[in-house]
Amino acid sequence: MTDTSIPRAEQPLDDEEPTTAAPVVGEPEETDAEAPSKAAGEGDLFRQSEIAADYVEGLLDILDYDGDIDELVSGGRPVVEVVGGRLQNLVGQRGATLEALQELARLAVFRQTGSPSRLLLDVGGYRANRRKELAAVARNAVEKVKEHGEAVRLEPMSAFERKCVHDVVNAIDGVESESEGVEPSRRIVVRPAD
Repeated sequence: MTDTSIPRAEQPLDDEEPTTAAPVVGEPEETDAEAPSKAAGEGDLFRQSEIAADYVEGLLDILDYDGDIDELVSGGRPVVEVVGGRLQNLVGQRGATLEALQELARLAVFRQTGSPSRLLLDVGGYRANRRKELAAVARNAVEKVKEHGEAVRLEPMSAFERKCVHDVVNAIDGVESESEGVEPSRRIVVRPAD
């Protein structure tokens, strides 16, 4: 059997958790000499979103689902957004189906370009809504840690969900977060900072 997995990038993707609890330091500002190469990169990223959008459109046709598909580049990565009615089945329980579809779309991009993609797929605004929910979970955990001075273990989460929580916790002074466990039971522990 042939291995069809997509090679993973050495650095975590934006929907994956960071390898450390430290906040990410901003990148240096680009110089005028670097601007043309960035523009070329954006064209490549947009091409990746187009390939993924074509793949998702074909899937919607097969499933006889209606949806509007937008291709864009956001935050330095290709994005495909699908909006419309009757799309909940494409999200699945806690986004499990959406995660699988995203990996398939990334594979479609890889097959055409030969390069791994950091494509982000969203259906029906699920990711934006889930980010808001997870920010509330993270703030609640931080409040408990600050009030009681003890670590709080959250429920197991996907890499996307853990990344959202880490981002919120790492932006608050006096607390830190780290992941523990093994997939699919990997979870975040929020504790007082040393």
